[in-house]
Amino acid sequence: MLARLRSEIAYAGGIVRALKRTRPIAENRNLTLGDYLERWAKTFGDRPALLSETEAFTYRQLDARANRYARWARAQGLGKGDAVCLMMANRPEYVAIWLGMARAGVATALINTNLAGPSLAHSIAIVGAKAAIVDAHHLAQFGAALAKLETAHPAVFAHGAAESGETGVDLAVESFSAAPLAADERPALTIEDPALFIYTSGTTGLPKAARITHSRALRIMVGFAAAANARADDRMYDCLPMYHTNGGVIAVGIALTVGGSCYIRERFSAHEFWREATRRDCTMFIYVGELCRYLHNTPPGVSDRAHRIRMAVGNGLRPDIFAAFQARFAIPHVLEFYAATEGNVALFNFDSHPGAVGRLPFWAARRFPIRTVAYDVDANVERRDAAGHCRECGVDEPGELLGEILDDPGKPAAKFDGYCDPAATKAKILRDVFKPGDAWFRTGDLLKRDARGYYYFVDRIGDTFRWKGENVSTTEVAETLSAFPGVLEATVYGVAVPGHEGRAGMAAMVIDNVAEFDLAGLHAAIAERLPAYARPLFLRFRPKLDLTGTFKPRKVELVTQGFDPERCGDPVYFDDRHAGLYARIGADFVAAAKAGAIPL
Repeated sequence: MLARLRSEIAYAGGIVRALKRTRPIAENRNLTLGDYLERWAKTFGDRPALLSETEAFTYRQLDARANRYARWARAQGLGKGDAVCLMMANRPEYVAIWLGMARAGVATALINTNLAGPSLAHSIAIVGAKAAIVDAHHLAQFGAALAKLETAHPAVFAHGAAESGETGVDLAVESFSAAPLAADERPALTIEDPALFIYTSGTTGLPKAARITHSRALRIMVGFAAAANARADDRMYDCLPMYHTNGGVIAVGIALTVGGSCYIRERFSAHEFWREATRRDCTMFIYVGELCRYLHNTPPGVSDRAHRIRMAVGNGLRPDIFAAFQARFAIPHVLEFYAATEGNVALFNFDSHPGAVGRLPFWAARRFPIRTVAYDVDANVERRDAAGHCRECGVDEPGELLGEILDDPGKPAAKFDGYCDPAATKAKILRDVFKPGDAWFRTGDLLKRDARGYYYFVDRIGDTFRWKGENVSTTEVAETLSAFPGVLEATVYGVAVPGHEGRAGMAAMVIDNVAEFDLAGLHAAIAERLPAYARPLFLRFRPKLDLTGTFKPRKVELVTQGFDPERCGDPVYFDDRHAGLYARIGADFVAAAKAGAIPL
């Protein structure tokens, strides 16, 4: 009873704080990011704002640096309605650039530094970039992508020392004043103007550029600071890519909006994580689930509990390691959340309930119109009744999570700002869901809700597949595999098998020591914990998994290569259920399977 009371208090406090602190953003429609930065600089002055191994800004210095970039942008003929690409590794200057562009009315497209070729060219073209600021180390990569563009090329400005010897933009901005912009230098902006373009990091297809307005960016920054109950004495540890929302907006916003500070690391290192977080006196860190799994897989060390971390904020920390991770590293509070960069659905796990991505108490449900609706995995559509309406899922029933789209100034979080591509925007909107004319944002995720309002992630639509007439959750299977000793990473997907309906389960795994791995023990554990239809028929042992910038496994190539060892280039094993073991397969097995001669 006491635990439930504490839970209700945690949710009441978190929700009320978030609503209270974000309300002024909607009420002051002409106060944009640049105005808020100016306020923070006046309020927090010479307090440290952003730090790294090589550079640091106080609030006053960050504001001044943004002013220089705003004036530089104006001098290049950039203004309201224009887009600029930013391709740069993590550093404090990164934030100064996009804040300066926003102050000039320019929207910054945050480019994934790992992209190349057609994907990079697409990312540049989709936003109609007029200019690009590119770290000197990425100039060749960016230039090669420009050669593939059929549209007009953006003007490219190097940041840092370029081989051409031209002055980098980082030095060029020094010739511009750092003083506050005069009235005639400030474009006429509102909070509904775009400030950023952030690309979806899905594991399939080309990136989609989500339109992030000043309003949305500010609500993310202020709202997450409120949810985390951040304080001026907090320091965030940020090693996630700044071209994504978690690392580039949430982590930075939690610090800047309350007068705290954010330590920025160029990239994640499991070996250095705790030592650096301790040495930099950090009290929070931002995570994605796989980051936590990597840390959990490291050998125990003296740094595990030497830190001053009071809260971890992030998403994707899976149930199989949630409690163990929190206990091992003695983290008092894990604030798991569920949200999409471009979406209108946000859930928070304010009481660190293991495995839950968030909770919506009954007393808050009217304020936040979200629903899970029954989904037909085979047809890849929502199930509708005779009247053409969707059916809301019951307790513990998986379904697609939707958020009602409302154009209501009193509920700005219910708005959907969409993508640069109108077709992509249209595909994310589901209409006539519960009544004629209503519109709902499609998260593309299957979740389930328990009787107390806790939500649990089930799977990504498109990842779930059917085998033997049953739906298989790739997430559930991957968690079962990952819990077995010696398994460092696992990703699960379905592969086609000639002569059989549906897709058979296959897992790509990274093993600590292949020579000593207990394959028989894994087979027994899988048989004990998973129903027959969900047990992977094929195992593929890989030296590493190919990942996105936010550590999500890329599955497209894995699915295409299937279970043929020659195409895979890795050892592949088949679940021989007559023999009761995983047996390594070769060309003869593949030929027999293609001929339909293997009983499955």
